[in-house]
Amino acid sequence: MHWSRLIFHLMLLFTCVLNAAQAEDLPKKSKPLFRDFMGINGHTVNFRPELYGQVCRLVRDYHPMEWDTGPDTNYKLDFPFARNRVSWDHVYGSWKKAGFKTDACVMFETHKPDAWHDLTADSHRYGKLFAENFGPSSKLPLVESIEIGNEPGKYSDEDYRRVFENMAKGVREGDPKLKIATCNVNVGKSGDYHKSVACVAGLESLYDILNIHSYAMLEEWPTWKRSFPEDTALPKFMRDIDELIAWRNEHAVGKEIWLTEFGWDSSTKSPKPDGDYAKWQGNSDIEQAQWLVRTFLLLATKDVDRAYLYFFNDDDAPQLHGASGITRNYVPKPSFYALAHLYGMLGDYRFSRIVDVANSEALVYEFAHESDVNKFIYVAWSPTGTNKTTMVEIPATNIRVEFAETMPLAAGVAARVELSSTDDTIEIMIGESPTYIVVTHK
Repeated sequence: MHWSRLIFHLMLLFTCVLNAAQAEDLPKKSKPLFRDFMGINGHTVNFRPELYGQVCRLVRDYHPMEWDTGPDTNYKLDFPFARNRVSWDHVYGSWKKAGFKTDACVMFETHKPDAWHDLTADSHRYGKLFAENFGPSSKLPLVESIEIGNEPGKYSDEDYRRVFENMAKGVREGDPKLKIATCNVNVGKSGDYHKSVACVAGLESLYDILNIHSYAMLEEWPTWKRSFPEDTALPKFMRDIDELIAWRNEHAVGKEIWLTEFGWDSSTKSPKPDGDYAKWQGNSDIEQAQWLVRTFLLLATKDVDRAYLYFFNDDDAPQLHGASGITRNYVPKPSFYALAHLYGMLGDYRFSRIVDVANSEALVYEFAHESDVNKFIYVAWSPTGTNKTTMVEIPATNIRVEFAETMPLAAGVAARVELSSTDDTIEIMIGESPTYIVVTHK
């Protein structure tokens, strides 16, 4: 082995050991408040901040680098305008005005690796100018974070590392306050839609966030069948997230983890009898609503700092990722109302603990208010995927129940739920749609 490579590997090994030791000494980090946790994927001029502001205040944009440069990666950038004359000041400015914090996912993937004028210099220059013009320290502080790539699976690991390292260096020079995230990464080998986290090993000073996409895919092609989030038969959904958390704890202590894509397709149409999606299986609107909400709740228990659902809107296309919107042609689906309710109920709360209940067909989580130590919300649901209802007894000593209501599926006030309570328990019937029980300590 060449001496320089030996030294590099020894330094990397030392860093891993040091990070592991530091991880044991770090104080336990507080879980994020739901208003700082729930996000949505939008897309440039098509996103309507006034509409989706009912659901969250975090938005992730698919920002096409090619809009800014055209086919010439060394094009003289004219920010805040894209080369196609879209005004990022207008787009991201309207989002900020509506109260959103923007994460820009810079998609450079449409530029093939050999089509760059100078991959190293051009990626550095783009990152620097983007940060200077849109970062928190700029005259137009419109973007909070930047992702370097979305799903650049067609780039070799070496080429992705070159783009990432040089664009990240440019971002750090342009505005050190602009947070940097990786593309979609997994532990293990790179694939068609993700890069191995090994691609950024040793570059810890150049990123703040490890980024991952994960879908509850029970089957791949040709059905693309997805299941409910708690399904133990799912081969990868939560496993990939847990593996990335473990990798971070060992190799990149202190870095945030964002899940920036998860979701379910729900279409009112059947797929065409021929073509790639002839056997595609979607989910119902109600399943989409229940499973999106429950996934946010499940993720709140993990060391995940943010979660962005996919997608904001669809045109009812019965195919993979073609019906993932929480609106259909900008008309709210049941998931829109369920998520708006979740955001309204838990926005000022953070995950506290999993409540131990005797019923194996029930999950009950406790969420604590950000400042009032006497205010809590229990969220309870049946995680069976069978539309089963079940009675659950929740231990609740010195608790006063204010009210209980079930996740809504339409506009209007959520339906209140009857329950019975004693000095030490709450008894309530629950189903697949989460029920919120608002309580205070006596």
